Amino acid sequence: MAGTYSQIYLQVVFAVKGRENLISPKWRDELYKYIAGIIKNKEQKPIIVNGMRDHIHLFIGLRPSMAISDLVRDIKNNSSNFINEKRWVKGRFSWQEGYGVFSYSHSQIETVYNYILNQEEHHRKKTFREEYIDFLERFEIEYNKKYLFDWLD
Repeated sequence: MAGTYSQIYLQVVFAVKGRENLISPKWRDELYKYIAGIIKNKEQKPIIVNGMRDHIHLFIGLRPSMAISDLVRDIKNNSSNFINEKRWVKGRFSWQEGYGVFSYSHSQIETVYNYILNQEEHHRKKTFREEYIDFLERFEIEYNKKYLFDWLD
């Protein structure tokens, strides 16, 4: 019997709407577990979920039957609803439109995992804007600065 076998590893990065610092250390672990649950419920593999107060990184083992755009849409919608139902923020929480997605080989799993795990340490040296543009340039992704995230200056 023929089968489909794959190893697709993706890092997904997206920001809080307006790049506001709304992800509180008080509840972020619960949010990250919830997002990992969304990924699992979609029959994908959450490797690590972590981030900062204004953005999030997901490292996912993706099956080819799932479109990354559908997965990210569901993660953003469901996690926004979860945050709003918990009333963790004043007003209405939402993620910014858009996201970055970057692919890796099996040999890079540990490096990417550690990078995402150590976000706080990493962002002592580099802003989110610098980090994101660095990803785009390192992966040779053409972009227009006016269509990137809404940056807070």
